[in-house]
Amino acid sequence: MSVRDLLVMATPVPSLNDKYVVVTGAAGGIGRATALEAARRGARVIVTDINAEQLASTVAEIGSAGGMVAHSEAGDVTDIDWVRAFAARVESEHGVVDVLCNVAGVSAWGTVENLTHETWKKMVDINLMGPIHFIECFVPGMVRRGQGGHLVNVSSAAGLMALPWHSAYSASKFGIRGVSEVLRFDLRRHGIGVSLVCPGAVATPLVGTVDIAGVDRENPRIKAAIRHFEKRAVSPETAANALLAGVTKNRFLVYTSTDIRFGYWMSRKFALPYEIAMRVANDRFDRLARLSAVESSTSRRTG
Repeated sequence: MSVRDLLVMATPVPSLNDKYVVVTGAAGGIGRATALEAARRGARVIVTDINAEQLASTVAEIGSAGGMVAHSEAGDVTDIDWVRAFAARVESEHGVVDVLCNVAGVSAWGTVENLTHETWKKMVDINLMGPIHFIECFVPGMVRRGQGGHLVNVSSAAGLMALPWHSAYSASKFGIRGVSEVLRFDLRRHGIGVSLVCPGAVATPLVGTVDIAGVDRENPRIKAAIRHFEKRAVSPETAANALLAGVTKNRFLVYTSTDIRFGYWMSRKFALPYEIAMRVANDRFDRLARLSAVESSTSRRTG
C-alpha cells in the first residue's frame, strides 16, 4: 500500500443516483426518512422492517413521490435464516447492492437491578446481531464484486458515552461501534466505506414508547423529563440527511446534533470533567426515579 493510499481514500459512493440502497427499519423513524430521502436522490431502495403494514406505507409514499422501490419485504433482523434468504433474493433479482444501511433498532433503559434478562437479550439480538446478520449476508458480495460500496451502522450517543440507565442499550450500541471501527479498516482495501451514525435525541415514536425498567412512565416528573428530552430532539429527516451525507462524503463518525459531537469530544479530551458530568447526570436520574416512585406509591394509596 502506498503512502497516498494510507492517507487518502476516494469516496466509494459519491452519489446515490441509480444505486441500490438497502435500508432496515424502514417502517418508521430514521429508517423511513432515510429510505424516502435516498429514493428522492435517485436511489433504487430495498426496504425491510418487521412491521409489514407500516413498511407498505413507506413503499406507497416513496412511489407517490416518484421514487423507486426495487424490493420490499417484511422480516425479522434477528432471524439469520430469513436474512440469508432475503439477501439471496435481492442479489438474484438485482445483483450486489451498493449501500447497506443498518437502521433497525429498539431501546430500553433502566438500572441493573430492574433490567430483566429478556431486556438485555433483546437489545443485543436486535441492535447488535441484527446488523451483524445483514453485514454477513450483504458485505461479502461487495468485497467479491470489487467495485466498492458503503456500509452504514446506526449506533447512538449511548454508544459513545456512559449515559445513565443505558447499560443494556449501550451494550448493543458500543458493540456495533466496535464492529464498525474494525470494518472501517478491514474494508478500506476493498474500496468500501463505513459510517457509524451516532444520534442523540431524535423525534421518533421510539422516544414516546421506550421501555424504562422500574419507572412509572405516567408519573408527572417522568413525563416532564421525557418532554424535555423531546424538545431537544432533531427530526428523523435531519438524522437521515446526516446519515446519507456520511455515505456521499465517506465520513466515519456521523453526528445528528452538535451536543453529541461536543459531548464525545469532551469525553476524550477532558476525562475528569466528563466523569464528573456523568456522575452528576446519574445522580439526577437516580433522584428523579426515587421521587417518582414515592409519588406514584402515594398516589396509588390515596387513589
